[in-house]
Amino acid sequence: MRFFEVFANEQYRELLGQLTARELAQRYKQSVIGYFWVILNPFIQMLVMSFVFVNIFGNKNLGVAYPLFLFTGLLPWNLFSQSLTSCAEALVGSASLLSKIYFPREILVLSRMLARVVDFLFASIILIGMMIFYRHGVTVHVLWVVPIFVIQFLFTYGLSLFLAAANLFYRDVRHLLNLVVMTWMYLTPVMYDADIFPSKYRWIFQINPMAVFVNAYRQVILGVDPPNFRSLAIGLVLSLVVCAWGYRFFKKLEGQFADSV
Repeated sequence: MRFFEVFANEQYRELLGQLTARELAQRYKQSVIGYFWVILNPFIQMLVMSFVFVNIFGNKNLGVAYPLFLFTGLLPWNLFSQSLTSCAEALVGSASLLSKIYFPREILVLSRMLARVVDFLFASIILIGMMIFYRHGVTVHVLWVVPIFVIQFLFTYGLSLFLAAANLFYRDVRHLLNLVVMTWMYLTPVMYDADIFPSKYRWIFQINPMAVFVNAYRQVILGVDPPNFRSLAIGLVLSLVVCAWGYRFFKKLEGQFADSV
């Protein structure tokens, strides 16, 4: 099956690894503190948001410290939003490769996503440190983080394939994406608890896959229960559909990429 072509071919796997390493190396090239920005950026973001929502707007009792609550939501959200933003430029920023040699073009998108996954793993160090600082233990349900992550990855990858192809032909996509991502964040319970919304509006979170994922992460990391299996199952089905649709859209236009860069 062509979807697994990248992983089945040793040469393609090597190319994927090289492109991912290049993406990581170029991001903070000539930076004084280098890759430490991966940890510093989300940490500062968490501090600012915590100050605003706790000291200015106030915050209801969440059962856990608000910075810990916030950062558990910021991690998957940043992975999602930064992956979309980066992957949308994957084809546009690789014109020389597209016009010279053949390889599955989805490698360009996947390499950028994997670079963001590395960022996600490094930033997770902050979460571990915060849990130690606040003396917040975990249960065996924390193992659910792995399947939740895989489901989110499939969803993000499908959207990234679509955006990368669409942005190559219509450059307005990248500008529209910024607006969509900003709006999407406010409709996702990253900074707030979904329970503060009136019940008549909570259907928004039920149809928002990122709300499902963020709530699932919080439930298994900060809570003592397994995730909501019904919501997670819906998220899985939707992620598979989006991934298959994005991949099909991408491959359908792949033959025109070299002529459009």
